[in-house]
Amino acid sequence: MSIFSPKRYIAAVDRIDLDELYAQGKRAILLDRDNTLVPRDRATAPDEVAAWLDHARDLGMQLCMVSNNWHHDQVMRSARELGMEAIGFALKPLPFALLKAIRQLGVAKGETVMVGDQLYTDVWAGTLAGIDTILVKPQTTVDLWYTQIFRIFERRALRDLTCED
Repeated sequence: MSIFSPKRYIAAVDRIDLDELYAQGKRAILLDRDNTLVPRDRATAPDEVAAWLDHARDLGMQLCMVSNNWHHDQVMRSARELGMEAIGFALKPLPFALLKAIRQLGVAKGETVMVGDQLYTDVWAGTLAGIDTILVKPQTTVDLWYTQIFRIFERRALRDLTCED
């Protein structure tokens, strides 16, 4: 495992144990939008994801969507629907949008985790920002053409990593 590997690899965002994260001192979750919270082939997040986010808020955790999506209106609409702050056009794997989100939320890096579905954007951005990362499987196989190319390399990089159910 390298410094650019996720701390954990989990089957879906709503399977991440929020009580465990809270017990570990996590107080903020930065989340990717496309194929992490909202499937690429849908406009809204599934009910299970919305319920998981509600539980995070019940625990007192702060949430911020950090998306590379260029469609600012889609990102902001999803963030409003899911009740969180958002930063669009984040340019991940550059860490700057994540660092901005951490400052806006007023939390320490050690209290923050980045959750996303892409190794070369979400996980690397979190690592470069100095925060823990959780990689989740994408919610659908629908992806942008260039993301499909990255997925080929991602599958090879992740072949020795066990995905938690």
